[in-house]
Amino acid sequence: MILAKDAVRIAIIGARKASPEGLTFAYEVGKLLGKLGALVYTGGSRGIMEAASRGVQEGGGLAIGILKESDLSGANEYLHVPVMTGMGDLRNGIIIRSVQGAIAVEGAYGTLSEIAYALSDKKPVLGFQSWDIPGLKPVSTPQEAVDTLLELIKGQA
Repeated sequence: MILAKDAVRIAIIGARKASPEGLTFAYEVGKLLGKLGALVYTGGSRGIMEAASRGVQEGGGLAIGILKESDLSGANEYLHVPVMTGMGDLRNGIIIRSVQGAIAVEGAYGTLSEIAYALSDKKPVLGFQSWDIPGLKPVSTPQEAVDTLLELIKGQA
């Protein structure tokens, strides 16, 4: 069993409404991270979060969902560990505080808040077709996203 203190902890962040390309990207990143044994955090809901969780599950990893609800009503079916907060979008800070870096896939304002939390905590955050803001490094493939983020995390250690 991999202990949290020994595992890489990464968030895949993005909105419930996403393009087919964004969903595929999130799934592939999740699968790659699952195969590496990373702990992958999402908001636990639909869209990007569900695609990422499915990829993590199929890759053999651990999908952790930090839910905005106080019950499982918003949880996707691929989560291994659902955390019910009852905090709405305020749970975005918990997601980012729990990880070493993040990959933003497209996204709406909730994703923007997660990016802001990551940047203000000086954690690396990459983006695929996401916000164009200073500090958010764009990536174009799932492999590039995983390799780049792991290298950035390793550089912070």
